Amino acid sequence: MQAHLQAELIAPCGMNCALCWAYQAQKFDLKTQGFTHKYCPGCIPRGEHCLHMAKVCDTVGKGQVRFCFECADFPCARLKRLDKRYREKYHMSMIENLRSIQANGLDAFLKEQEDKWGCGKCGEALVCCHNGLCLSCQLDVLKANRRFRWGEYERDWEE
Repeated sequence: MQAHLQAELIAPCGMNCALCWAYQAQKFDLKTQGFTHKYCPGCIPRGEHCLHMAKVCDTVGKGQVRFCFECADFPCARLKRLDKRYREKYHMSMIENLRSIQANGLDAFLKEQEDKWGCGKCGEALVCCHNGLCLSCQLDVLKANRRFRWGEYERDWEE
């Protein structure tokens, strides 16, 4: 796997920004491919503490903690709702991510994420959590169906 995750791409809420459609759209410059979605360099690189939580949580919004697990209210009701939506729709858990970082450290988590989300087909990129596609080698699938969602395409490297 050539894509090496950076610690700055892990948001305080546990979102791995490298898996996000908006981050990958920017990385692969999908506007030049005819896609009009907003670009995002990730929460931390753009000076935000967390896209999902900062507006409703002063602790995260003002940068008082690096990760939500450092808060006495972890996991709060808002994070639980967000986590449920991401588990059901996008096959990832922010709370699970945060617990992994808390238990094993950020470096181990980054390696785990590369192993879990690395494209088994091209080995060049991470699979997007919002649609389950590798935008490096499966962009043609997305071009054919712009509203592509998980499960609409059988990834040939899965068992």
